[in-house]
Amino acid sequence: MIHFLCTHQMLVEAKSLIQIVVSRKGKDSAPDVFAAILETRGTQRSDIYVFSGLITSYLELGFLPDAIQCFRLCKKHDFRVPFDTCKKVLDHLMNLRSFNLVWGFYKEILGCGYPPSLYFFNNLMHRFCKGGEMVLALSVFNGIRKWGLSPSAVSFNTLMNGYIRVGDIDEGFRLKSEMEASGIQPDVYTYSVLINGLCKERRMDGAHELFDEMLENGLAPNDVTYTTLIDGHCKNGRVDLAMEIYNQMLSKGLSPDLITYNTIINGHCKNGDLKQAQDLIGEMSLKGLKPDKITYTTLIDGCCKEGDLETAFKVKETMIKERIPLDDVAYTALISGLCKEGREVEAEKMLREMLRLGFKVDDETYTMIINGFCKKGDVKTASKMLREMQSDGRKPSVVTYNVLMNGYCKQGQLKNANVLLIAMMNLGVVPDDVTYNILLEGHCKYGNPDDVSNLRGAKGLVLDYASYNSVIGGLSKSSRCRSKV
Repeated sequence: MIHFLCTHQMLVEAKSLIQIVVSRKGKDSAPDVFAAILETRGTQRSDIYVFSGLITSYLELGFLPDAIQCFRLCKKHDFRVPFDTCKKVLDHLMNLRSFNLVWGFYKEILGCGYPPSLYFFNNLMHRFCKGGEMVLALSVFNGIRKWGLSPSAVSFNTLMNGYIRVGDIDEGFRLKSEMEASGIQPDVYTYSVLINGLCKERRMDGAHELFDEMLENGLAPNDVTYTTLIDGHCKNGRVDLAMEIYNQMLSKGLSPDLITYNTIINGHCKNGDLKQAQDLIGEMSLKGLKPDKITYTTLIDGCCKEGDLETAFKVKETMIKERIPLDDVAYTALISGLCKEGREVEAEKMLREMLRLGFKVDDETYTMIINGFCKKGDVKTASKMLREMQSDGRKPSVVTYNVLMNGYCKQGQLKNANVLLIAMMNLGVVPDDVTYNILLEGHCKYGNPDDVSNLRGAKGLVLDYASYNSVIGGLSKSSRCRSKV
């Protein structure tokens, strides 16, 4: 029936019937369904459509092994399905990140006599590189020649970029040499990839040497090349050199894009130069580039680190006005800035706003606010926030417990500090040297010197200089008290 429908060009009906059969037979049915269809085979043309449709139907129902088995049965019976059908199988394997199976299946396809395609080799290599599968990517690259093709500049650049992504810059330069030995001249993309690798390793001198070589070879750097150098200098703390590259870029008639501006703005913010960062935002706006979430979040973070919370909150309002949603990075920066200014109550309100919007607040942010309340002596609120963290299924780290414990000890609440110590240990949080130094300091100041000795013996703590001074100081105070009696 299926062959009859195909022979009479009733392809939609044929496809529906195939899907019904596959759906009813289910998983692991490929051999039986294939055999049944084979018994009623029609013309060569209908056979191709039927078996291609069968493979597609198994794929659409999620039965990938059956689809592969159908392909192999077609090969066994000398049916040649279209390459597009084979590609669908490869795509499904790729989506499952079954990279070894993808390469193995493509070699199987080529072994059936399908013509090799440099475009497809390059595409496979790109996807393997993107997934960090460099051994497979190199195998594909070597397979280009094995299957009678010659690697192109795209082939070399794709593999080179993969190696740079995983931090293997030496292999990147080796490929450049091989590329040149093959008679293929490195292009702008080649140089940009290698410059990016050098910038990531903070090898700015080498990046500029390569940039000069690029110019000597008559190649014109593009905006990506310039932005890469700008980013490298900014991350190296040399915003002045980044601005030189930026001005050079402008002199060449290139227009910086949003990525370029965000890179320089980030550099100025990290350097504490908020005015220059704001000037650049104004400049980009005049050029028709609209600041995005990254632009504004970078400025918020810079303002908070410099203590300019007024500007930070103005930027927040601008984002709301422009309907640009704040992300967790922006909120965390604002909370950090408020905590630094001793405005922990507002910081807690900001945290509540985050939670209301569905953001997951990390432990570090909670700890910042707990620390803020402890510094103000409000250990009750700090303790409440710790319980809130625990009720959310979190397991706060020793750092969070240390912050609250320090708050208790500063207030002379040694009983609460000891209870907290026992509670954290029961939860599997191991105290560290900071924990014991906090307790030593507290007991030396408010407690009994005998407690200090017990505390030291409890975990066999090796005293450092700070804890040594705490113990001696406490014993001295105790001695003075006894001498007065």
